[in-house]
Parts: sequence; C-alpha cells; structure tokens
Amino acid sequence: MCNGFFVCFAVMNTDIRNFLEKQYSLYNKPEFIVLDPISIPHRFTKKEDIEIAGFLAATLSWGQRKTILSKSLQLMELMENQPYAFLIQSDEKEFHRFADFKHRTFNGDDCIGIFHALKAIYLNHGGLERIFSEGFNKGGAFSAIENLSQTLFSYPHLRRTEKHIAKPSKGSAAKRVNMFLRWMVRKDSYGVDFGIWKDISPSQLICPLDLHSGRIARQLGILKRTTDDWKAAVELTENLKLYDPNDPVKYDFALFGTGVNGISLKT
Repeated sequence: MCNGFFVCFAVMNTDIRNFLEKQYSLYNKPEFIVLDPISIPHRFTKKEDIEIAGFLAATLSWGQRKTILSKSLQLMELMENQPYAFLIQSDEKEFHRFADFKHRTFNGDDCIGIFHALKAIYLNHGGLERIFSEGFNKGGAFSAIENLSQTLFSYPHLRRTEKHIAKPSKGSAAKRVNMFLRWMVRKDSYGVDFGIWKDISPSQLICPLDLHSGRIARQLGILKRTTDDWKAAVELTENLKLYDPNDPVKYDFALFGTGVNGISLKT
C-alpha cells in the first residue's frame, strides 16, 4: 500500500528513475552554472586554469554560495586571473599577497601552503590530473583522494591546513573533492561539467554527498545509512548505478538541486 511519496518511491524503482531523470534534466543546464561554484572554472579555457580554479573553488565550497563565489573570485583576482601562470611563475613574495585572505576557517596560511603544494604538483608530478589518475588506477576514488592528500601534504604546510582536504580514510564523505572530480571527469551535452580528464571514467566517481543530497536520497529510499560519511557516499553511488551504471553521479544534480531548493518528498 502506498502511503505518500516516500513509501511509493521506496518500492517503485521506475518512479525513482523517472524522478531522478526529470530532476537531472531540470538542474543540469547552463542556468545552473551562474549561482554555483562551477562558475569559477567556467571563466577559463586553458586546461590547467580550469583545473586550478576548479580545485580552489571546490576547496572553498562550504557556507553560503554567494560568499563562496565572492571569495573564489577574490582568489582569482589576486592570481591576476591566470591561475596556472601565477602559480608557476610566482615566488614567496608574490604568494604573500594572500596572507590576509580568509574564508570561514580557511585563512592566508592555508592558502599559501596549498599554493606551494599545487605549484610543486604541476612542476614535479605532472599536474592534478595525473595525481588523481594514478590514484584511481591503484584503487578507485578512495585511493585517488588519499593520493591527493598525501601528495599535497608531503610539502611544507601548517598542520591546520590538512583539515581543508578531506580524507576518506578518516571517514569523510569528501564531498568537495568528489564534486571537483565530477566537474573534471563528466561530460554531457548540457555543458555544465567539463569532461577534460579522459583517463578516469565517470562510472568510477563517487557521488558528492552533503546535507541536501543526503536528505533527498533518504526520502527516496536510495540511502539508508544515517551518517553523511564515506560509507554513505559509496552506498548512495552504488544505488545510483542501478539507474545509470555508466554515469551515476549525474544524479548529483537531481539530489542536490532538489534538496538545496528546500523541496521535501514527504507528504
């Protein structure tokens, strides 16, 4: 017996698929870009600029979206709107211009430490794409994100900065890194995600999980785990593969878009 939207959807897989596809089409469109952090890397056309701008915007992506965009744009302006060239060509004196930068608990010291590490990654490790690709080849998304953290923090940094790069090994859902990976790896005809990393398959990605997407996923019955941690992100992704095994994280648009707009599926 159906008792409202939630129970019906929990047992009617076709309805879940139809809902996810409808909401995916509703939110995965160019209009989505304007008010989302992905608008920051969309300011650029060079691959390395897109990667670096995207990584920094994703790293700052917690709190109010208006503030996230403002602070991300501030970073881009301080980098003279040439993220890759600025990182590669700058020295300690140039990096010092970020000393007073602050976004919530992310401060100038964190920024400068990550800049030094990113510069080394592009000069010594072949760039962010190679860091992630090597990790995926070793053990999927878990290993890829761990590889990023280990490489970043193999360079001098303050210990406090480590909290800004999530680690699945510590139980984190790593929402911001998984979001960044969605941006770089996925590509479809809607033009929101970039799809500039070709060696990683969209089927290998883990769906970004936060308060909004988690709430809608649980109301749909496709996520049972009550804590928004790495295990929950994996569980959600595995269930989303029932509806699109080749590109499960496309439904991040459906879940997040529905959730962030305050929609509830319960009656």
